[in-house]
Amino acid sequence: MAQTSQDQSGVGTADPDEDSPNMILYRKIEQIVTRVQDETEGVPVRTVKSFLTKIPSVVTGTDIVQWMMKNLAIEDPGEAMHIGSLIAAQGYFFPISDHVLSLKDDGTFYRFQAPYFWPSNCWEPENTDYAIYLCKRTMQNKTRLELADYEAENLARLQRAFARKWEFIFMQAEAQVKIDRKKDRVERKILDSQERAFWDVHRPAVRTERQPGCVNTTEVDIRKCRRMKNTQRAKKSVYGLIEEAQSHSPVHTSSLARKGTKEAIEKEIVFLNTQLDRHCMKMSKVAESLMSYTEQYQEYDPFVVSPEPSNPWTTDDTSFWELEASNDPGQQRVRKWGFSLEETLKDPAGRDQFLKFLESEFSSENLQFWLAVQDLKRLPLEKVADRAQEIWAEFLAEGAPSSINLDSHSYERTSHNLKDPGRYSYEDAQDHIYKLMKSDSYTRYLRSSAYQDLLLARKKPETEQQGRRTSLEKFTRSRWSLLSSFTFLYLSGSPYCLFVSLSLSVCLSRVIHTFSRAYSVYTANKSLT
Repeated sequence: MAQTSQDQSGVGTADPDEDSPNMILYRKIEQIVTRVQDETEGVPVRTVKSFLTKIPSVVTGTDIVQWMMKNLAIEDPGEAMHIGSLIAAQGYFFPISDHVLSLKDDGTFYRFQAPYFWPSNCWEPENTDYAIYLCKRTMQNKTRLELADYEAENLARLQRAFARKWEFIFMQAEAQVKIDRKKDRVERKILDSQERAFWDVHRPAVRTERQPGCVNTTEVDIRKCRRMKNTQRAKKSVYGLIEEAQSHSPVHTSSLARKGTKEAIEKEIVFLNTQLDRHCMKMSKVAESLMSYTEQYQEYDPFVVSPEPSNPWTTDDTSFWELEASNDPGQQRVRKWGFSLEETLKDPAGRDQFLKFLESEFSSENLQFWLAVQDLKRLPLEKVADRAQEIWAEFLAEGAPSSINLDSHSYERTSHNLKDPGRYSYEDAQDHIYKLMKSDSYTRYLRSSAYQDLLLARKKPETEQQGRRTSLEKFTRSRWSLLSSFTFLYLSGSPYCLFVSLSLSVCLSRVIHTFSRAYSVYTANKSLT
């Protein structure tokens, strides 16, 4: 068996990049594994007698850990177990009782992998190979070869994926089972376990169902990243079946696969034309648009500019949220409606004002249709079909009470979609109406007196408040100037002026205090209303 494996190992070596990171790692691991298997200085491989059977060619986990501590100058058993688990994760030795590729310091039996299945042979097993292996497992019908739950699910999934070629896969599995039956019983038992360990490395359990301790070493592989740069290298198959490599785009396919194929050339031309038609922008333009967007929305970010009355994300005061949700918008909200139609429709108050404007122009049905389609997308599925027919009868059917204008293309697409109504049956019609409102009605709304008056009305209270503050300042300054004049007379030495200045200062302080309290009460009541 060992000699056969040595002969087979030469067949699999096909990676020309011997200095790749993975190959350097594999060579170091294989040096250790070769020393472990040495007949004189390695771990003794023996056949263990069980209750009614014999377990051939096994070693215990304790033997491997002790050998590593002795020959690799490792003092801590935990470190030896860690290094052994890393080697086992690559499939160089494996437990014969489960699918968990890790090393335990106990009496668990392990078996060494044949060099033919070593990762250094650069295996790239296909799903067809895995399907053949699972079919073989079902044909052998032995308790030790029963499929695990995740393997049974994978077999069903592969059978659906390869439905057209499943007969061919089944024939290959049958032929291999016939060849295996001609082998010696002990040799067949060892080969079955080695093949199972190979697929435990390359097709481990799914992440959500993986047994504790299972590791997927092929999930992030440096060699796979390098392979993207060398697309002309032929793929190998475990059972000699080579499939044509298929890529997601014609550009990434090999030149050998593209030559002489008319369909491949036409596909590549379509792909390249699509790339040429892509809208590209200079980085400077992108930066300018990003900067202008940031400057425009800067005052609406409560973490950049402190909002009034306070920031609800950093304090317990929710007044800011209540003001934003109120139907009486402030000047900042009204000014935000002028940024885009999207901002206007996101704000309930802005949407109502825009609807009033459209009603004055006798075109409110456009916004009503757009809002009806938005509501349709949020309805429960059982109500979608009925509501879709109601929207058609209200806006698009002949003699509809709120008929809208659609181009022929959108109308045909929408009528076709309503044969099987869904939440997005009106997507084309909604996009057309939105663009129509954005280019026509919305620009007129921003220039209309309705929006301008609303914007000025929100600015007026602040101007009046600033005027009141200015009057208070003038009153205070005038009174303090009078007090300062009497103070000057006092300093000049007149006793009469001293009495008058003291009396006026007391009266003036009381007047200022009373006026200040009255003004603060007035502003508080104004903000609440």
